[in-house]
Amino acid sequence: MNEHFASGPYSGILDSILDAVGNTPMVRLKRLAKLYGIDCDLLAKCEFLSAGGSIKDRIGKAMVEKAERDGILKPGDTLIEPTSGNTGIGLALAAAVRGYRMIVTMPEKMSAEKSNILKCLGAEIIRTPTEAAWDDESSHIAVAAKLQREIKNSHILDQYNNVANPAVHYDITAEEVLTQCNGDIDMIVVGAGTGGTITGVGKKIKERCPKCRIIGVDPKGSILSVPDSLNDEQRLQSYLVEGIGYDFVPGVLDRDVVDEWIKVGDAESFATARALIRHEALFVGGSSGANVWGALQVARRLKKGQKCVVILPDSSRNYMSKFISDEWMAENGFAVEAEFTTKERQDTQTGDSLSNSDAGIDAPFETAKTATAEER
Repeated sequence: MNEHFASGPYSGILDSILDAVGNTPMVRLKRLAKLYGIDCDLLAKCEFLSAGGSIKDRIGKAMVEKAERDGILKPGDTLIEPTSGNTGIGLALAAAVRGYRMIVTMPEKMSAEKSNILKCLGAEIIRTPTEAAWDDESSHIAVAAKLQREIKNSHILDQYNNVANPAVHYDITAEEVLTQCNGDIDMIVVGAGTGGTITGVGKKIKERCPKCRIIGVDPKGSILSVPDSLNDEQRLQSYLVEGIGYDFVPGVLDRDVVDEWIKVGDAESFATARALIRHEALFVGGSSGANVWGALQVARRLKKGQKCVVILPDSSRNYMSKFISDEWMAENGFAVEAEFTTKERQDTQTGDSLSNSDAGIDAPFETAKTATAEER
């Protein structure tokens, strides 16, 4: 790769929040591994703990730095980006710190939480129809291009084609993973959206660990998987998980890096994300659930002592009104009690359960409901 980035562990006082991007921890998923009979080390790269809450902080920072180095961005310029939200947040972090105007075009299906975070960071938001194809004039990509033509001194840094996207993952994200695993990885599972993460991380890890299997995760409804026949089920139908999958193949995605693709549905993605919160106390988003569900399908091929790394791209902060909510899950036809919870109960329950009377409670109530102490 021609573009290169550098980073290192931070300590002491940071110059700005951008210096807290990346350097995320890696955590063993002990409980899920045990529940599903996984013998290898199942390791989660916790990108949701980055400064802005997602792996896209890395490319937001990198694309701005590259544009500044190349003399493209000048003080007071405007950034415009079509995004599912997280890249917009990553760019908005940089825009807030560096003093740029930020405009985001984002499909309507993306969460209100993402929109509110972007607004707090000073970004202006234009929502576009979810059903619009990427090349439709009403799509978030086309609307961004139209704005760029109309607004003076504006720039689309273009995560779909910007070489800084895979480059920062090649130079930094992959190096972090390799260091945390002592240079020894047998399998890594990565969701594909723009494809920058799986391309950059996959290339670097293949160079260092040639026998490592690179597994791509792609939601049903997307068309990124190879062979194309994998995309036949629910082809180009809408799906609810955010941040992964597309109806076109982005320029930065090198599918030759990927050894195997796994398709995953919304139900599995959300159930697994909730299981990660419930069993591992990891506050992740739906794409993390998709990736871990994929990892659970393939990690059982590995033996004790081998390592399977899975990327957890973003935080549940973005989805409090969506899959985190029991009501939303039920309204959208998803099981509220995940398979994982049932499995754990089967494995651990002794037959005894705590009743309200055991806890000294006269009647059940939810403190989240609006009620005064007197009313209770």
